[in-house]
Amino acid sequence: MAAAATMAAAARELVLRAGTSDMEEEEGPLAGGPGLQEPLQLGELDITSDEFILDEVDVHIQANLEDELVKEALKTGVDLRHYSKQVELELQQIEQKSIRDYIQESENIASLHNQITACDAVLERMEQMLGAFQSDLSSISSEIRTLQEQSGAMNIRLRNRQAVRGKLGELVDGLVVPSALVTAILEAPVTEPRFLEQLQELDAKAAAVREQEARGTAACADVRGVLDRLRVKAVTKIREFILQKIYSFRKPMTNYQIPQTALLKYRFFYQFLLGNERATAKEIRDEYVETLSKIYLSYYRSYLGRLMKYEEVAEKDDLMGVEDTAKKGFFSKPSLRSRNTIFTLGTRGSVISPTELEAPILVPHTAQRGEQRYPFEALFRSQHYALLDNSCREYLFICEFFVVSGPAAHDLFHAVMGRTLSMTLKHLDSYLADCYDAIAVFLCIHIVLRFRNIAAKRDVPALDRYWEQVLALLWPRFELILEMNVQSVRSTDPQRLGGLDTRPHYITRRYAEFSSALVSINQTIPNERTMQLLGQLQVEVENFVLRVAAEFSSRKEQLVFLINNYDMMLGVLMERAADDSKEVESFQQLLNARTQEFIEELLSPPFGGLVAFVKEAEALIERGQAERLRGEEARVTQLIRGFGSSWKSSVESLSQDVMRSFTNFRNGTSIIQGALTQLIQLYHRFHRVLSQPQLRALPARAELINIHHLMVELKKHKPNF
Repeated sequence: MAAAATMAAAARELVLRAGTSDMEEEEGPLAGGPGLQEPLQLGELDITSDEFILDEVDVHIQANLEDELVKEALKTGVDLRHYSKQVELELQQIEQKSIRDYIQESENIASLHNQITACDAVLERMEQMLGAFQSDLSSISSEIRTLQEQSGAMNIRLRNRQAVRGKLGELVDGLVVPSALVTAILEAPVTEPRFLEQLQELDAKAAAVREQEARGTAACADVRGVLDRLRVKAVTKIREFILQKIYSFRKPMTNYQIPQTALLKYRFFYQFLLGNERATAKEIRDEYVETLSKIYLSYYRSYLGRLMKYEEVAEKDDLMGVEDTAKKGFFSKPSLRSRNTIFTLGTRGSVISPTELEAPILVPHTAQRGEQRYPFEALFRSQHYALLDNSCREYLFICEFFVVSGPAAHDLFHAVMGRTLSMTLKHLDSYLADCYDAIAVFLCIHIVLRFRNIAAKRDVPALDRYWEQVLALLWPRFELILEMNVQSVRSTDPQRLGGLDTRPHYITRRYAEFSSALVSINQTIPNERTMQLLGQLQVEVENFVLRVAAEFSSRKEQLVFLINNYDMMLGVLMERAADDSKEVESFQQLLNARTQEFIEELLSPPFGGLVAFVKEAEALIERGQAERLRGEEARVTQLIRGFGSSWKSSVESLSQDVMRSFTNFRNGTSIIQGALTQLIQLYHRFHRVLSQPQLRALPARAELINIHHLMVELKKHKPNF
């Protein structure tokens, strides 16, 4: 259809052009008359116009000259006028031919015109139909928009209704009291699981009703009465049950921990009372506090009284400087089986080992059957481990059952355990007033330090203040006992100690055991104040040893006494203390100094002349006065012959004397070795003196004993152990 329209338009244009050409040909001859000719409207082609621009003519001429046909005509020399007429004639012929063709096709053109007209009508009807469709679509789109708006409004109403339904459902569910809840609260025993489940439901409904009442919900009035009656019934049953459990604690020989553990299964009962009946909750808590505080007080008072019957007692006469011959009165308490045990650690230190620290507590009737006695630290550990264990359990129970924490938990704990802790502190204070066992007190201090760490690991801070109070009692007493021991050693008169010998003194042995015990304990948790007091005690013991040594008449006996005591104290200290401790270093220096002095004293009788000569000769040689040795030939000869004849017997006598004088064979052996080594060095120095030119020609030099031979012979006198 579009192609037909295009063809019709083209035909119509050709017809119009043909008509115009015919009119121009017909009017052409008439146009020559000047009267009939109308002025042509040439527009831009009007060359007579004043607006004609010659430059444009040049442009057109130049453009025509570039035409191929014009160029060809110019090249061939054709006459342009003749050529123009020829072209015009050809155009007229072509035009006439075209008109004839159009005339021949006029019927087809007319048919085409009719078809085009019919097509226009069809297109017009289609245009009308499409317009109707467009108007229908516009109305449909408006209806769709209306439906969308209605759908959105319906969705909003639906959501609002669902929200309201949810709120109303929650409200109704929270207010409605089901029959299962009523039956369980009224009829079920409190120990049945369904009672606990329905009690939780009742608590939730009571909380919901209180919340809705605060918002002004009128429907709460319909269920308030029912809930109140159920609440009263539940409170009554819970109160009777918990009080019955608490009263069961009071029965003699009852392990209260069993019903206490059973109460934890029903800890929600107290939470229900706390939220719905605070007066009853307070009554139960007060009854629990009163009952348990009396039980703990009675238990610990009885336990302490029976436990202390099996204690080994250390009294004022059991100080370090008190003589072994001191007698006690007829009415004195049973003392230690041996006074030395108060200064000896032995196996007592195991009480602070991890295995013994948390071992089962001592049972009094078991100890009674075995007639066994214990040092105070063992009783103290048992007592305080029971206190620690029960206190931790009680604190955790209080926090869990009574729903408290922080300061409130501390207050409630001390309301239960306060009387027991006060009684324990009072008993400890009373005991320490007559306690003179420093090792026991020091071990108790370390027990407390370790128990405090255990309580911290169990997350029970309620005992922190109690541990501080116990340490505040133990530390001053420990320091006082140490100072009393220092004073006892300082005030000891050696002349009152009876017969003396060169063996280690019992006071120095006490000190060695006592000091090594405290040092080994203190190494676990160091305390500087303890080391200072031990330093004071060490000074007094060293002074005491010197005072006792002064009672011997000979210097040799004094040195033997000093060496025996220093060696004994050093050996005991090295068993427990570290090798680099101050005490070990101090006594090692004292022992070395006195041992060297004793060796010189030991060599002096048999070899004193030789020692004196060697020292004098070396001094002369050092000062450049070796010529004076020429006058000593007789003396040297006597020394050579005297040493050669008596050295074996002298060494034998020396060895026997050393072994008789020293209780520690190892120490005696080292002294003999030191003496023989010094003798060899002395004789070697004697050889060097005789090698001087002034004495080299001395005939007696031939009688000198060979150094290597002497060393071989002296090795035979070395004791073997």
